[in-house]
Amino acid sequence: MFKTLHDALRTKEIRKRLIYTFLMLIVVRLGSQIPIPFVNDDVVKELTKQFSEGAFSFFAAITGGSMERMSVFALSITPYITSSIIMQLLTIAIPKFEEMQKDGEEGRKKIAEITRYVTVFLAIIESTAMVWGFANKGIFDTETIKYASNMHDFRKVAVILTGIITMTAGSAVLMWIGEQITEKGVGNGISIVLTINIVSRIPSDISNLFSNYVVGAKSVGGKVTAAVIIVAIIIAMVAFVVILQGAQRNIAVQMSQKVQGRRRVGGQQSNIPLKVNTAGVIPVIFASSILQFPIVIGSFFGKSPEWMNYLNQSNWCDPNRLKYSIGFVVYMVLIIFFAYFYTSITFNPREVAKNLNDRGSMIPGIRSGKPTVEYLTSILNYIILIGALGLLIVAAIPILASGIAGANVSFGGTSIIIIVGVIIETLATIKAMTAERSYKDIKGIF
Repeated sequence: MFKTLHDALRTKEIRKRLIYTFLMLIVVRLGSQIPIPFVNDDVVKELTKQFSEGAFSFFAAITGGSMERMSVFALSITPYITSSIIMQLLTIAIPKFEEMQKDGEEGRKKIAEITRYVTVFLAIIESTAMVWGFANKGIFDTETIKYASNMHDFRKVAVILTGIITMTAGSAVLMWIGEQITEKGVGNGISIVLTINIVSRIPSDISNLFSNYVVGAKSVGGKVTAAVIIVAIIIAMVAFVVILQGAQRNIAVQMSQKVQGRRRVGGQQSNIPLKVNTAGVIPVIFASSILQFPIVIGSFFGKSPEWMNYLNQSNWCDPNRLKYSIGFVVYMVLIIFFAYFYTSITFNPREVAKNLNDRGSMIPGIRSGKPTVEYLTSILNYIILIGALGLLIVAAIPILASGIAGANVSFGGTSIIIIVGVIIETLATIKAMTAERSYKDIKGIF
């Protein structure tokens, strides 16, 4: 890693890209500290205490704490992520979008443009729900906003509209920053913006862990033991995620030989790489979102019926409230389900088999056509299960730690998967750019 960065910094073009990326990330973090107009800071702090645990912990992590300050970047890039997932699903369901995706660079540009419009639309909906919900709790420096009875007051309406417009604009700016980093910086800009928000929360969370379990221990031996356990769990989780993200199954492919004149061409061997964690972190995000969405909506309107306790992660795996761990079981089942579901719409064994057949290639020992489809499907189902079990382990450890030991942190297994995945992807991009630049330099000599 350090060699890759060292080589990149020695190259002027890549160094400029790294500096550009760094400056853009500073803008992201500065924007996360600027509250929307007319916000009462004291009320915000009181209302957002719950964001450090349970249903809101993941949202607090991916927004980098900006939601807790009701900043201009409070929505973070969640509308863009949701929009991208929606467009990916629509590409499978609607033939026209599928044609666009296969239409080369021009088609992808059209899909990207539609994704931006959907992002703004979702940002308007999310900001409206958030601003309106918190306005009813006195978050602004005006009187509490009620529904129709007070709508004649132009000032109150203006305050709400200002908040909605500001947060929507903030989300659009973050989307633009992400795209600019992708184009003029290094790596996937959206992923990097998401990662920097998560990373910004880690120091305070680790500090809280050490304050509660190391400093708070009664004996020196207890302090040392607690510190060792915390560090060991973090290192073990990071190492496990690195292995999980890098693991893949290579399926050998044999190209057919052709006779051109007196020569035989072709016959080379290649591989179809299938990642063990094919769906990435998407299954965990989907499962968490489905279970926590009712709690988020209920909190905005002051509703918390008994059944919501089963959905709240802060109640899971607690020895004193084991009945609520039913939600934990449902959570694990949803992760496995979405691992299979998401992979099924992003990797089509039938299409892969058709492409192999069209190129005159085959998997050694497997006939073309239906046998190839069945073989790929069986391999895919096997590695999806392994990947889903790996996700379960990573997602379950923070929940078990919270339920059994009360160790509440905003970053968990999902955040670690995102951080590790983005770091690996960005380093691979930098390495590829360095190698390409070196090749151009060598070519220029000759």
